[in-house]
Amino acid sequence: MRKALFNRNFFIMLALDALLLAASWLLSYGLRFELQVPEKFLDEMVFLLPAVVLVQLACLYAFDVYRGMWRFTSVGDLLNILKALALSTLIVVLLAVLIYRFRNVPRSVVFINFCIGVLAVSGSRLAIRLFFQKYVPSKPVPSLGVSPKPSEGHRPAAPPRRLLIIGAGSCGEKILREIRDNRQLNYEVVGFLDDNPGKIGKKIHGVMVRSIIADLPFVARKTEADEALIAIPSAGASEMRRIVDVCKHAGVRYRTVPAYGELINGQVSIKAAREVAYRDLIGRKTVQLDERMIAAHLAGKKVLVTGAGGSVGSELCRQILRFGAGRLVLFERSESSLFEIETELKSEAAQKVIPVLGDICDTHHLDEVFRGYAPKVVYHAAAYKHVPMLERHPWKAIENNILGTWNLVRACNAHGVERFVLVSTDKAVRPANVMGASKRLAEMITLNQNLCRVGQTRYLAVRFGNVIGSAGSVVPLFQKQIEKGGPVTVTHPEATRFFMTIREAAQLILQAAAMGEEGGEIFILDMGTPVKIVDMARDLIRLSGFEPDVDIKIEFSGLRPGEKLSEELLTADEHLMPTAHPKIFKLNATACDLALLNGRLAELTALMDKKDANAIRLKLKEIVPDYQPAREMEKTSWATPT
Repeated sequence: MRKALFNRNFFIMLALDALLLAASWLLSYGLRFELQVPEKFLDEMVFLLPAVVLVQLACLYAFDVYRGMWRFTSVGDLLNILKALALSTLIVVLLAVLIYRFRNVPRSVVFINFCIGVLAVSGSRLAIRLFFQKYVPSKPVPSLGVSPKPSEGHRPAAPPRRLLIIGAGSCGEKILREIRDNRQLNYEVVGFLDDNPGKIGKKIHGVMVRSIIADLPFVARKTEADEALIAIPSAGASEMRRIVDVCKHAGVRYRTVPAYGELINGQVSIKAAREVAYRDLIGRKTVQLDERMIAAHLAGKKVLVTGAGGSVGSELCRQILRFGAGRLVLFERSESSLFEIETELKSEAAQKVIPVLGDICDTHHLDEVFRGYAPKVVYHAAAYKHVPMLERHPWKAIENNILGTWNLVRACNAHGVERFVLVSTDKAVRPANVMGASKRLAEMITLNQNLCRVGQTRYLAVRFGNVIGSAGSVVPLFQKQIEKGGPVTVTHPEATRFFMTIREAAQLILQAAAMGEEGGEIFILDMGTPVKIVDMARDLIRLSGFEPDVDIKIEFSGLRPGEKLSEELLTADEHLMPTAHPKIFKLNATACDLALLNGRLAELTALMDKKDANAIRLKLKEIVPDYQPAREMEKTSWATPT
């Protein structure tokens, strides 16, 4: 570190500051006496000069002024200069009092010297930043293992893309500043658009707010803009839809800055800009977390996540590390998924991440893992979730979703786990399919550990609906169908589902887990308003630049076995209770019913081994009375609307 600081540039800057500060001291006397310094002050002026400069340089060094990079001088650097020279001025005053009793040292000289010194040192930094910004382009980062061809060095640079920023707020200002500071981005901001009439005609860093958003087509033609960036992270669903329609009408490429909930630590950057996705159009507001509560629950703890390579599991892992877990065990049976999440997380926290290739159905391996790593918190996200697939293979739902959960519960009881969190689903409510019934039974196994006072571990479940973009979700399926030119297949014109983003789901799971006090609780996430699947299909088609039922047809295929028209989050006899978080509710605790489970798991295991689908459904019906096994659906043909 010392070698890195005391380099050639350090001594150049130190010498420059010494000259500027010496000149400031002499100039302050000149200004005080109108360039005619009386002889009685000359001796003190010359005698104090070295001491003043040394004190000022020492204070600048103490405030880390010489650690900053010149080309990236910021407001923070200028504040450090101000604080350093203010401290040095106090020291100079103290010296003048001790040595001269302030005789022959005019008080005004000290104040003038402080002002000139701040202007001189700060001005030199700003001048260097402006020079680099205007005349020294950022160096491109070469690809690994690829050397540029000699001819590439003489190839003329591509002209910068002309960019309109939609949103003249703090986010837009940060994007503009980043583009100005990094010429390698190769953008030229030609204007802002904003619906606040008070901003029209104003300038941000010299760039004008040209008009309202609805005028984008006209402004884009006038400025010859190539691209528009939607820099409104707080935009709601209706506003985002309107802006997207305006961008399409203008015929310019458009992208968006993610919502604040998607940004780690809220750091806005143009590098995070992406294409507008469906999750931008569903109107989910940014989740406000009690981060202190979550950190207190996770900080320094050993945490194990099952299904760590899945959609929700992998996001849980990212968030758990963000909240300071001491060790994170990634338990996953898919080697490719495990490799991907391990590679991603180890780049940020290599010492904290432990990948384990394992299966929750393997009890011996589970015991080895729990004994070896001693996790204190377990998030159980591993499950089979595909409804039609499990209708055809119900024995796999028994093996993985039910017996796998039972294996984990026994391991937690045996190895002193403090808290176990089951990631459940809205399909467990009045289940109409094997998947939902298996998850309801997993809830019963989990929660009864506390309701029946078995062991010391706190058990709780978190129940929510579909997550956008997860494996098996309808959104990726629709996108693939749109890429092929259609048709887009929807099961039923009235089918609705609850949706939330993967990040929001993971964050609320962590929040609910931190709130579990007694155990035996089910937490329900506020899923908002259910969305019609056919409306989702139409939005995705328009988002892809096509017109529904004109360019891309929509066809109705009928409900598949086990599917319902709409999902529920609680049954009629379950009552929601509010919690400290507005988006999380808690169900009233049910009575202990381990007697209902005793012996039934062994019977299910026997039926699983026989692969007797009908008997499995009947046995699930005995254990979960609300379960209504789906009869073979009538093959209803829905006419595509014209």
